Amino acid sequence: MNLADINEVRKILELSGFSFKKSLGQNFLIDETVCPRMAEFSIKEGYGAIEIGPGAGVLTRELAKCAKKVVAIELDKRLKNILDQTLSDFDNVKVVFEDALKIDLKALIEEEFKDCNGVAVCANLPYYITSPLIMTLLQSKLPIKSLTVMVQKEAADRICAPVGSRDAGALTVAVNYYSTATKLFDVPKESFLPSPKVDSAVIKLELLDIPPVFVKDEKKFFSLVKACFAQRRKTFLNTVSNTLGIDKQTLRNALSSLGLPESVRGETLTMEELAKIADIIF
Repeated sequence: MNLADINEVRKILELSGFSFKKSLGQNFLIDETVCPRMAEFSIKEGYGAIEIGPGAGVLTRELAKCAKKVVAIELDKRLKNILDQTLSDFDNVKVVFEDALKIDLKALIEEEFKDCNGVAVCANLPYYITSPLIMTLLQSKLPIKSLTVMVQKEAADRICAPVGSRDAGALTVAVNYYSTATKLFDVPKESFLPSPKVDSAVIKLELLDIPPVFVKDEKKFFSLVKACFAQRRKTFLNTVSNTLGIDKQTLRNALSSLGLPESVRGETLTMEELAKIADIIF
């Protein structure tokens, strides 16, 4: 079975009466070079793999070849018959039909990967849940080693940008707080069925045991980060005061203590500066 053959994939889908749902962001990989590379970057010897959104199972099959066990989480139950067919050659794959944003991933990992040396997430993520899903996986502090995921190219560039650079955003800061982010390779839109309007890229987030900065209160730290990017054209002083309702003099004092001018914009602040400001103002 060659799931990289567009005609074979279409035949399988047609025989099952399957039609794509735009609301689920369904774009199935059909490039035979992409999935093996993703699996190779993601899986080490003895690892278990969690896949989110297996689609027709093309990446799932590659993960099954190198992982001790694969658990694929799929929201669309219409894919059950298709996945039963495309994954029938593998006895180390389990498909769970649940919402990845709602399932108890900690319990799933404890139950399914007891005998594995480590657990990695590897997935072609639907664009519409990229940010919330990445944040859920990072903030839940799960016993996972890494996330190797395909996302929209623009999102990949933003996530992997240096904190404080023009391309960075609130998600950039959050990702770099919990992990080391690396962009691995680009994937053209022609690699999917149906073909999306934009290109994609594969990134790898290697989770850190300890964040790169110390903050007294993570929740308040991230509220500051979010506020800094709420109104990008405004100064840190104005956007944070407007968004969080903090007195401007308090903010001036925080900036002054770090030798920063009142005209500084929140998007230009480094991780260290954001951490220190959060501890001061809160």
